Amino acid sequence: MQRSTAIALTDLQQGLKREERPATWNLSAFAGRFSEISGTEATAALSLAVDLVGETQRGGEPVAWITRRESSFYPPDVAATGVDLGALAVVWTPGTLDAARAADLLLRSGAFGLIVMDLGRDDDLPLAAQNRLAALAKKHDTALLCLTRKEAHQPSVGSLISLRAQATRTERAQQHFHCEARILKDKRLGPGWTHRERYHGPDGLC
Repeated sequence: MQRSTAIALTDLQQGLKREERPATWNLSAFAGRFSEISGTEATAALSLAVDLVGETQRGGEPVAWITRRESSFYPPDVAATGVDLGALAVVWTPGTLDAARAADLLLRSGAFGLIVMDLGRDDDLPLAAQNRLAALAKKHDTALLCLTRKEAHQPSVGSLISLRAQATRTERAQQHFHCEARILKDKRLGPGWTHRERYHGPDGLC
């Protein structure tokens, strides 16, 4: 009886374990989610985000980039990475609330595979706006990605962020450099995994 009970409990514990899946940094990891890439250097987050833009375009889906005038987003440098600027909708907004309204309208269209909100240091989004954006991203299976300027210990944009990565730039040599994304929060797979990518790019992205 005791042995049978022990075996049954072991089977139950195994059944309750989270299914282990390999952590992969690609568009499918962000699809339908409200995510954030933060970092003290804007260019590290920018490089990782532009990578996702290129992947989305290669998959035949439109991309929108919402940004502010003080952003480090520079179209010629983005084009130099292979991104098709003609197929990239760029929306310039004066503030965070305006960026959220623009993202709301774009998400409701259901036409975009990826929408980037480049918020910089001003990432104060009201909870009601976060709720709407997260729900719309999930409904249309759109990757909604916020780029913010902050340290890893600083709070995220909000509790509705499904995945947050802290971006850093390492091992720069001439125009070659590495960007690392350390996952601080991941509601699907759990935090702790890391993505690292090697780049060769123009000054604005390295």
